[in-house]
Amino acid sequence: KEQKKYQDLIKKRNLADPIVLYMKGNPDFPQCGFSKRVVDILNFYGYEFETYDMNANVAFKEVLKKYSDWPTVPQIYVNGEFIGGCDIFMNMHKENELEDVLK
Repeated sequence: KEQKKYQDLIKKRNLADPIVLYMKGNPDFPQCGFSKRVVDILNFYGYEFETYDMNANVAFKEVLKKYSDWPTVPQIYVNGEFIGGCDIFMNMHKENELEDVLK
């Protein structure tokens, strides 16, 4: 029952905001280097984004990993679609593919 509640919350959040970042910590105080890199890249483009601290709720974090079928945090969603984690996001940035996705 808790898993279904969290899955519904993930769907709701991902549809409510164009860019959603599930991370460790928050943009002002990221709690891992990968989360910091993603925040820095998003700030570089200047788009507003919503963040959720996955360290605040371990059960939610586990449901998120199953929901996306992605084993790590941070996770980035754009327009409700899972983009990937830090490595994919950084690679898209380096290849100049990110701006079109974020628009």
